[in-house]
Amino acid sequence: MTNKIKNIGIITSGGDAPGMNACIRAITRTAIYNGLNVFGFKKGFNGLIENKFTPLHSKDVSNIIQRGGTILKTARSEQFLTYEGRKKAYDNLVKNNIDALVAIGGDGTFTGASVFIKEFNIPIIGIPGTIDNDLFGTDNTIGYDTALNTVVEAVDKLRDTASSHGRLFVIEVMGKDAGFIALRGGIATGAEAILIPETKTYIDHLLEKLHKNNNKKKASSIILVAEGDDFGGAYKVAEAVKNKYPFYDIRVTVLGHIQRGGSPSARDRVLASQLGAGAIDFLVKGEKDVMVGLIDKRLALTPFSQAAKHNKEFNQELLDLAEILAV
Repeated sequence: MTNKIKNIGIITSGGDAPGMNACIRAITRTAIYNGLNVFGFKKGFNGLIENKFTPLHSKDVSNIIQRGGTILKTARSEQFLTYEGRKKAYDNLVKNNIDALVAIGGDGTFTGASVFIKEFNIPIIGIPGTIDNDLFGTDNTIGYDTALNTVVEAVDKLRDTASSHGRLFVIEVMGKDAGFIALRGGIATGAEAILIPETKTYIDHLLEKLHKNNNKKKASSIILVAEGDDFGGAYKVAEAVKNKYPFYDIRVTVLGHIQRGGSPSARDRVLASQLGAGAIDFLVKGEKDVMVGLIDKRLALTPFSQAAKHNKEFNQELLDLAEILAV
């Protein structure tokens, strides 16, 4: 690969997140502003292996800032896990004179990118695009704010039904390894209990809390459960409650992939624009093997090895606050 960057490729990889299109737009237009040519590779690392790409001009990214999903499509690549797959990807980049990559994604994306850099020395900068907000090196990831607002809107509506019927709703949100959506979503919606992967679920404590709430004649109860909760998720929690208190009218709702979709919030659009533009600026300056994030309102670089391996610590004070406010 040449040291002088003229042509860059963009990929979106892993789970989609609202704001990815806004980021593609920012990368493309900032690159063009800097005199670079831009190529979008389809379906993440698979696009590199299969040599599926399209040139991106300013007009190609018009009218996408408000769209959810990703115009470049996304996928997880089994082939890229092998050296043969990565070699094929590299050969295609060389054949097409691609000098550097910008990869929008999460933990798996950055892990693969870091290996690719070590083997073939191609400059890659990552941008955190995941609703889970679990990457070290940025206060927020692209898509997190939108997903959080989607959860709040859904739980508010379910609360109306719960109050009307005097029901207990156990609501499962995304978060296999991290409970950021559940924690902040639970506080924002006034959940009576929040169960997250970062802490052990003491089911007896939860049952005691529900018993107290029942004695207080609360009109409704909401339990927000991250999918990675160690008790086994919303259905397991609901089963335990029903076994202990058969009189509860319980409903389980799994919000699922609705959290990934929809038009990105203003906060996600601005964040995506800042990170997309920043990625190009850092590439031009010779940076690689790093993720660009926003910490305390300033752009910051974090090595892939740290961003991918050291998950952000959850806020214990917020969990304590949730416990207090559920009294």
